[in-house]
Amino acid sequence: MDLWAAIKRNRHLVVGRAGIDLFTDPGVALEDAQTVNLGLGGSAANIAAGICKLGGKASLLTCVSDDGIGSYCLDQLVGYGVGAEYVRAVAGENRNSLALYESRVEGHRSVIYRNGAADFQMDQSDVQRVDFDRFSGLITAGTVFAAEPSRSAAFHAMERAHQAGLPVIFDIDYRPYSWPSAEMASRVLSRAAEQSDVIVGNDEEFAFLGDGLSSARGLARNERLVVYKMGPKGAVTFWQGEEIRTGIYAVEAMKPTGAGDSFLAGLLTSIADGHALKSAILRGSACASITVSRPGCAPAMPTPQELAAFLSTHPGPQTG
Repeated sequence: MDLWAAIKRNRHLVVGRAGIDLFTDPGVALEDAQTVNLGLGGSAANIAAGICKLGGKASLLTCVSDDGIGSYCLDQLVGYGVGAEYVRAVAGENRNSLALYESRVEGHRSVIYRNGAADFQMDQSDVQRVDFDRFSGLITAGTVFAAEPSRSAAFHAMERAHQAGLPVIFDIDYRPYSWPSAEMASRVLSRAAEQSDVIVGNDEEFAFLGDGLSSARGLARNERLVVYKMGPKGAVTFWQGEEIRTGIYAVEAMKPTGAGDSFLAGLLTSIADGHALKSAILRGSACASITVSRPGCAPAMPTPQELAAFLSTHPGPQTG
């Protein structure tokens, strides 16, 4: 498998949740809010939307609730250009995830509702319906592994992707509230990382898998691309024995949410557009900065024109 050639085809299957984001007006605390804004959320849905907004193609593999919330998520996915042909509606008491958060950085609070999550109902039959020959890569975020039958289905999707010659792109995305225990999370996410060709995570997530930067460096073998994000200190990317250090584009952030999803979308689409690895990383960082400076997650992710305008007017990347 040629990792670079596969990413450049820019047609991804994204596995994981779609949900609803409710967020306050800029600077407003939850207890002071008289109204809230509504948008598409969920890491996998955000990544897929970000890819499509930047000119790539993506389909989502997940389950949504068979109600108005699920219908909203489906409509939003289609509106962003995300393929929903592998999204299954489930009846009963399972519901889409919901995030309620403040559009502010200082004192930022976020509440996630994940009880009886519909996306955890994805099973191996959903994976069997997928025509993997249509895609150039499989993207998954860590939350999809937090419960059954979604966990087994996600690992089955990784197996089928490898059988089809597709790279597996893994955003660690460790969310403690989704897991029954930290020990199980560490064991399962480590297994997923070992089966992936691209691994992206922040310093806390790599520390959770072992020893932070050392863990990231240790995973960067066998033609595996690893991106170790360090917040305001930038990132270290490991590829073919090289360590690439990059900074961030400093902005006045409105909120901290959505940065990682936007970064991954920007990184992959920039590689597909022919940018060298370091340039693609920086463009992903610029996408993250744009997203945290605007309301919402999927709605805040940039288009190619917005990314170009940002890069043409913004000072160069900085390290913390």
